[in-house]
Amino acid sequence: MALAQFWFLLIGFFFVGYFVLEGFDFGVGILLPVLGRDDVDRRVMINTIGPVWDANETWVIVAGASMFAAFPEWYASMFSGFYLPLLAILVALIIRGVAFEYRGKVDDAGWRRRWDACIFAGSVLPALLWGVAFANVVRGLPLDADGNYTGTVATLLNPYALLGGLAFLALFSCHGAIFVALRTTGAIRHDARALGTRLGLVAIVVLGSFGAWTALARSDGAVALLAAIAVVALAGALVANGGEREGVAFALTAASVVALLAMLAVALYPDVLPSTTDPAFSLTVASASSTPSTLRAMSWIALLALPFVIAYQAWTYWVFRGRIGRANIPAKLPHGAGTQLRT
Repeated sequence: MALAQFWFLLIGFFFVGYFVLEGFDFGVGILLPVLGRDDVDRRVMINTIGPVWDANETWVIVAGASMFAAFPEWYASMFSGFYLPLLAILVALIIRGVAFEYRGKVDDAGWRRRWDACIFAGSVLPALLWGVAFANVVRGLPLDADGNYTGTVATLLNPYALLGGLAFLALFSCHGAIFVALRTTGAIRHDARALGTRLGLVAIVVLGSFGAWTALARSDGAVALLAAIAVVALAGALVANGGEREGVAFALTAASVVALLAMLAVALYPDVLPSTTDPAFSLTVASASSTPSTLRAMSWIALLALPFVIAYQAWTYWVFRGRIGRANIPAKLPHGAGTQLRT
């Protein structure tokens, strides 16, 4: 396999890791005002992702850095076209991270309510905009002969891209609900499982519509197969969820995310960024890649470092694999800092 194709697959793997892991983080944040009936429930939900959410975000950093080094023209064209949406995603992620750290610093309901709103907004916006961005990458952007984006923000808000955004949002919401059910005990577990089923039904409709549109636009059997796998995996997750097998359900929602990203990658290849102005202006895996020596050096670094990263993150999830409930949330910090609460 040529190095350019290898790095196209590896960058896809990084994005899969990001959306499988950060996807349930987004889902937990989106459902915080829905499942969190009081502050204790909301603290339970936040603690399900507390040890891992920041590590989950490193996957997108690695993906972006790899794009910059392996496909500099792809990186330049895509980031210039998506400048405002990506800036909005970055700001939302920063605000969400600050909210996780600060919501428990003051014992005041209004203070926590404002930070909870930041967590909600910082989860909804990236989930929606990532779907819009990836759908636009597959659909194509107006690029000139030099790879410059010639459209506007309104160009990105086309029906196909908006449907892609809703598909990501619905799938991540269901993924997050099932994760909460997997990691909690008591009433919140049952509420999350019930909500996960309802959200899953919505996600099946939206995801199925997005997959069908993509398959019809590409007239590709592999794209249609992957779209079907994404929907079937999600339907299987709902069956497992109804049988109180949250672990199986979570694995299947993760499989649905993987199939969705694989569908988009197959629909895109061999392009990395199609041009809607003229197909001759499209950026391809071969034309947008770095030099072979650069890709070769990057490959050695990735092959040596990636196993350690995966092993470390797997160990983290193993350590924090237990369920938590209201009884595990202390009212005050153990050192007695009066007005502070543990998040």
